Amino acid sequence: MQLTGFDRWLRKRFVYETHVYTLREPEWVPAGVIMEEMPEAPGRRFRYRMIVRDDGLVSEIIGKLKEANQMFTTRVVDRQEWYVRFIAPEGKSVTWWLVWFCIAMVGVFFLGRIGLHFWNDPDLQKNINDAMKTLKQ
Repeated sequence: MQLTGFDRWLRKRFVYETHVYTLREPEWVPAGVIMEEMPEAPGRRFRYRMIVRDDGLVSEIIGKLKEANQMFTTRVVDRQEWYVRFIAPEGKSVTWWLVWFCIAMVGVFFLGRIGLHFWNDPDLQKNINDAMKTLKQ
C-alpha cells in the first residue's frame, strides 16, 4: 500500500536508525551516538559501528569522517524496539489503517444508534410479540 507523508515521518523519526561503520575509531563522537567495537571475524571489513538516530548527527559525522579522510560506510536499518511492528507494519500504511478504523467505529456507532432506536420503539415491540405468538401457535 502507498505510504503517506505521515507514515514516512513516523518511520524516519521512530523506526529508522543509521549505522556508520569505520575502520578505526573516530577522534570525535558527538553525544547521543552509540559507539560499538565489532568483534573480529573473517571477512569483516569494518571494526567500529556508530548507531545514530538523528539525521543531523549523521550528516555531521559523515562530514567529520570525510575531513579526516577516513573510510566508512552507512546503512539505514530498522530499530530493534517493541513498537516498530505497530508503527511500521511490513507493506502496510498506519494512516490508512487508522482511517478505516475510524470509519468502522463511526459506522458501528450509527448502526448501534439505529438499533437502539428500533429496540425502544413500542410499536415494533408489539409487532414482534404478535409475530412470536403467531409462530408459536
